[in-house]
Amino acid sequence: MLDEATAVRRQRGLEIAATTAIARTGEGEWLVPSQSMNGQYRVIKGTNGFRCSCQDYELREQTCKHGFAVEFVLRREIRPNSKVIEARAARVTYSQNWPAYNRAQTSEKAQFCALLRDLVADVPMSEQKRGRPYLPLSDMVFAAAFKVYSTVSARRFMTDLNAAHDLGMIDRAPHYNSIFNVLDRESLTPILHELITRSALPLKALETEFAVDSTGFGTHSFYRHYSAKYGHDQYSRDYLKLHIMVGTKTNVVTAAEVTDRHTNDSPMLLGLLADTAAYFKVQEVSADKGYSSHRNVGTITGFGAAPLVAFKVGATGEGKSRIWNKAFHYFQMNRDEFLARYHRRSNVESTFSAMKRKFSDTLRSKTPVAQRNELFLKVLCHNLVCVIHEIHELGATAMFPTLIAGCPQKQRVAHKPVILG
Repeated sequence: MLDEATAVRRQRGLEIAATTAIARTGEGEWLVPSQSMNGQYRVIKGTNGFRCSCQDYELREQTCKHGFAVEFVLRREIRPNSKVIEARAARVTYSQNWPAYNRAQTSEKAQFCALLRDLVADVPMSEQKRGRPYLPLSDMVFAAAFKVYSTVSARRFMTDLNAAHDLGMIDRAPHYNSIFNVLDRESLTPILHELITRSALPLKALETEFAVDSTGFGTHSFYRHYSAKYGHDQYSRDYLKLHIMVGTKTNVVTAAEVTDRHTNDSPMLLGLLADTAAYFKVQEVSADKGYSSHRNVGTITGFGAAPLVAFKVGATGEGKSRIWNKAFHYFQMNRDEFLARYHRRSNVESTFSAMKRKFSDTLRSKTPVAQRNELFLKVLCHNLVCVIHEIHELGATAMFPTLIAGCPQKQRVAHKPVILG
């Protein structure tokens, strides 16, 4: 009987074998296309299975989906009377509470507006000394977040915004140009940081294990770079990097940062972990080998959590840090146990996938400040959707704490109930 993770890899290997062209490059060697169509991997048949150049094999040292794909191709080749018999692997499925899921989906938009209204209700208004009266900042943040949730242009979004005004969600419906203007304010960024934290806290009791990673969101500009592979300059779409830490049970984002495409992932872990540990009980942190460093392993341990960080090829357990040596030897000597726990890291990939499918992987804004704020709003919308689904599936209570800037961490929480509908 195959374990769940191996069964999933066999199923994916079957899909690769059925949909791609696998080329034999030598005796016992094959080139297998990536399932995402982003390059190829070299698979070599050995005495103990198939070795592959992918990161999954490097981490587990067991047959990966590309090795299973080659195995299925070989089974097809050796058939009597030239008859092809498909080898099938059992697809792993997960139970779904469909009644709760259906309720969450069919009522999501109305509940999203209600949650967003109460979340931004106490956003402070900047002091005005002269000129025309400002629009309430809470209404402007509501409009900007609702616009990102709608995924339509600002002009077409005005129908939804006017409907929200008629329902009493906001005092005044701003002009669509005003939504662009508020996104272009640098002063909005720290407010969005706080709102992201507050939006995750209703799920505080459910999350003790976390995962960290980054991904890119494209902009409408391009950059030029020299390609050694093709021997000339190439143009690629520019992008911003979103670094997040998520709870592995509900996929809610507990901390987020936005940087340019040149920023390395590893140095971002400290800030994300500190922001998360300020309000959540962190027992475990999973991260890929891009975060593998003495500093990060020590930082995670310093917060009282277990570091589940994959080690790079060539890493040794002979460093000066006792914490590093302990983590390395656990990784090497208890690989099955490590992988069973490290598997939770895949939830951060699921979070990115859900966020991009629901709210788009491209930023509409033109200026750098507006692009960063728009990306933070995508994270905020994702968190509210997570809260709505847990309300229906687990009976969670939507309680948004009020975080008062400038107060010590232990004195910053004052719960505020949210009424849905």
